[in-house]
Amino acid sequence: MTATRSTRQRDVIARVLTEAEGPLAVADVLTRAQADLPGLGVATVYRTLKLLTEQGHIHPVTLDGEARYERAGRGHHHHFSCNSCGRVYTLHTCPVALPSGTVYPGGFIVEAHEVTLYGKCPQCARAGLSGPAAPAGAGGSPH
Repeated sequence: MTATRSTRQRDVIARVLTEAEGPLAVADVLTRAQADLPGLGVATVYRTLKLLTEQGHIHPVTLDGEARYERAGRGHHHHFSCNSCGRVYTLHTCPVALPSGTVYPGGFIVEAHEVTLYGKCPQCARAGLSGPAAPAGAGGSPH
């Protein structure tokens, strides 16, 4: 495989994902990257996400049927999805003690697990928000 050259667009998109508190939807990556690159288009975001995924710099996370992207190499972690604002956060602690090799009744052998918790993020809880206040996929970290 040939080396790919670094571009300003790729650098900005990679930075957006690195600075996010959780996985971001394509629309969130586009909006945040446009703060530095107002002319950035969604096609460039999709191409860059594909390239960064192929290179192993980021990986997709599917939450509620929607692909989101986060930086690779974060180690074992889970996610919290806010039902009010739609943001998704990375949880750095594991809420489930399920070591690999655990055998469930019926012979199911655990090899790995993914957990997404749902509720209200601290900002929405303080504001007393209930229900969707923003469209699903509103993005990872507060501004």
